[in-house]
Amino acid sequence: MRYAPAELSPAQFRAIGHDLVDRIADFLATVADRPVAPDTSPSAIRALLGASDMVPTNGEDPAAVVRQSAQLLFDHSTFNGHPRFFGYITSSAAPIGALADLLAASVNANCGAWGLSPVATEIERQSVRWIAQLIRYPADCGGILVSGGNMANMVCLLAAIRAQAGPEKRASGLSASRSLRVYASGEVHTWLQKAADICGIGTNAVRSVPVDRSLAMDVKQLARLIANDRAAGHTPAVVIGTAGSVSTGAIDPLKEIAALCKREKLWFHVDGAYGAPAAMLDDAPAALRALSLADSVAVDPHKWLYSPIEAGCALVRRPEHLHETFVFHPPYYAFEGDAQDPPTNFHEWGPQNSRGFRALKVWMTIRQVGREGYMRMIADDIALARELHALTAKHDELEALTCSLSIATFRYIPKGKDLSDEELNVLNSAILARLQREGAVYLSNAVIGGRFALRACVVNFRTTSSDVRALVEAAVTAGRAVSS
Repeated sequence: MRYAPAELSPAQFRAIGHDLVDRIADFLATVADRPVAPDTSPSAIRALLGASDMVPTNGEDPAAVVRQSAQLLFDHSTFNGHPRFFGYITSSAAPIGALADLLAASVNANCGAWGLSPVATEIERQSVRWIAQLIRYPADCGGILVSGGNMANMVCLLAAIRAQAGPEKRASGLSASRSLRVYASGEVHTWLQKAADICGIGTNAVRSVPVDRSLAMDVKQLARLIANDRAAGHTPAVVIGTAGSVSTGAIDPLKEIAALCKREKLWFHVDGAYGAPAAMLDDAPAALRALSLADSVAVDPHKWLYSPIEAGCALVRRPEHLHETFVFHPPYYAFEGDAQDPPTNFHEWGPQNSRGFRALKVWMTIRQVGREGYMRMIADDIALARELHALTAKHDELEALTCSLSIATFRYIPKGKDLSDEELNVLNSAILARLQREGAVYLSNAVIGGRFALRACVVNFRTTSSDVRALVEAAVTAGRAVSS
């Protein structure tokens, strides 16, 4: 008899699975009653896990392992599904996505090749088309699901560099792209520095374009930088527009950038990891709707499409640019299939060979929600951010700073005290630490014109107006306690 301690009998799986689903359902029903984040420390968690213990010699009862693991997660996690989690651009995940992950892991498809994952591959292809349609991007684009925004943007940048530097880059490497220059606003996410390093063009190749008062890219300054680089013998190659910056939700003037890129023959990429889904709204800002003009777009379903982590999506207008960047044909792969009905082998479209079935949770959530459902939820998130902005603007102890998409920023200013910006920065930093420690609400921060701001992002279908009002009350209460 084969020794297989990893196996569960059908009866065991049913009993353990039913019990776990009941526990998860109870957790979701009570998540709003729990602290948003635990008041704990790395050493406390390590002690709880017995981090210094040796690997167990003998296995444990699987039912006990599942029960204990669930309790650990329920008691010692930060809950981005909590209605008062405003900290980062991580949405409350649709529960159907959790069921999708269970189903995907049970089948365990390897989505690197069609032959290893026939229906999973076609579901991913359809998911990519649906994402493109939702954000009003050409649905005949090339695309692939990846881990998140960093990787989606990197995949697009790799395709851009390949297209701009030419096919010889594959063989000659850095020498073919040494003088390439990439342009982005000073508000761009740090994925770009990582990508420039990984791609081999170096962080010095990244040109930081000044922003205007709304924190959007100044296109005149962009044109000046491009002209200066050409005059210096460099090769301007890629411009990156941001569709919803991390700090404030600022949107670059994408239409004007697209026109400039067309004139200058530059690749235009849009980092829409956060903001791209808002392009589906009928009243979406004109700048945001112009992302349809981009050569490539990154969007995160695990942000504003409410999918569980991990789910990012790289979209490239001309599919051949994506395919040519990653395709190799080693002799040990024979996945070509029927030439009359060729399959999609996703190992030729991205950096991974072995790939999990990320698409199922995205596909099932889109099917449950539909375009109309997304439009209403996203519009509600934006309305709540505007409500927060209005409440902070009216409060005599708060200063409203910015509001764009579903991100609002503000800071606490104590009455009767004449504090400098530096003193207010220290005060608001202490307020943030107190709020995160107490766990009633969870905020993050932004730095705007040198001012430390409390930052709230709403990408949560569980958040309501009462939660926004509770956030204001908690911030003022913490501000009074810290400044007293």
